[in-house]
Amino acid sequence: MSQIIIAIVLSFGISYFSTPLAIKLAHKIGAIDIPKDDRRVHKEPIPRLGGIAIFLGFFITSIFIVHIDKQIIGILLGSLVIVGMGIIDDLNEIGAKTKLLGQLIAAGIVVSCGVRVEWVTNPFTQSGITQLSLILSVPVTIFWIVGITNTVNLIDGLDGLAAGVSAIAAITLAFVAFVNDQQTSAVLLVCLAGSAIGFLPYNFNPAKIFMGDTGSLFLGYILAVVSIQGAIKSAAALAIFIPILALGIPIFDTTFAIIRRKLSGRPIMQADKGHLHHRLLSKGLSQRKTVLILYGISLFLGISAVLISESNFFESTIILILDALFIYYGIVRLKLLSPEDSELK
Repeated sequence: MSQIIIAIVLSFGISYFSTPLAIKLAHKIGAIDIPKDDRRVHKEPIPRLGGIAIFLGFFITSIFIVHIDKQIIGILLGSLVIVGMGIIDDLNEIGAKTKLLGQLIAAGIVVSCGVRVEWVTNPFTQSGITQLSLILSVPVTIFWIVGITNTVNLIDGLDGLAAGVSAIAAITLAFVAFVNDQQTSAVLLVCLAGSAIGFLPYNFNPAKIFMGDTGSLFLGYILAVVSIQGAIKSAAALAIFIPILALGIPIFDTTFAIIRRKLSGRPIMQADKGHLHHRLLSKGLSQRKTVLILYGISLFLGISAVLISESNFFESTIILILDALFIYYGIVRLKLLSPEDSELK
């Protein structure tokens, strides 16, 4: 427990005090987000590269606190690839294929260092688990890492949204990892939460700096990788749903976006204004209220994830049914699958 307290305090402090330096650096090298279309909510140029502060808080704290082994080296090396690519993208936007290649390289580094989804709990088998062969383990792991990395990147549309939701998800997954004796995973996730929270005072509306792709890709990458080590490998009856619920906001928002674009016959990579935060803004809510509502939803799903980690199969099923009804209500209420209000670029 003392390790976790030190981790969150140190990561918070490093992120908080390095963010003003990131603001100065962004201005100096021209990493400024200039609103070019109506999808951007801000109206004035805002410096980005805030993700550097989040990365430093996590990276430095992890090196000092976590026992460094092959898997940790893989995670840190992969994060360097992600952050390096994010910095380049924040300076001069790079293509989607180039970003995907960078994400695949980062995921490949982690997998080669032994971080893989090797088994999942299965209450319908006698042993309670299903072992994945190497042929399945590697692609499933890479798909999870690349997928989550991009989902967090896609929700980074309002001041403080990605940082706050990621912090809630990290704390949720840290709790699950801690109660399952996954000490290293818990500490890494706490480092990430502390770094994201340390950045929030500068990023919450009205934002003084954006995290940019440097931050959103990094947050998604670490959440994806560390959840493999912690939540997915927990002994809960329906453990596979723990990270899905903890990361519910980015996962469901991205899923709805893909379905919505498919139904309207548009390319799934074509941006629109149909995301959760856009829908709430269209209801007349302010940026702050919208972000706080999404924090609340993220917290609700996070609590569900924690309850599942402590429940048997029957209890977990009841929780999932209630969550499904809640999500269905949101889909209907906000018309998340309807293209009608989606103003495309």
